[in-house]
Amino acid sequence: MLDLLTDLWAFMRERKKFWLAPIMLIMVLLGALLVLAQGSAIAPFIYTLF
Repeated sequence: MLDLLTDLWAFMRERKKFWLAPIMLIMVLLGALLVLAQGSAIAPFIYTLF
């Protein structure tokens, strides 16, 4: 996992694509929210966002 993050950072640094960092952060946060809320009572309210 650390290799993946290192490679992504090197890619963004070399190609000057720093605008990808907030997009990837939001995608990771949304994914974590869906995984954590999957088995809880909050799940129906989360799915209405999408």
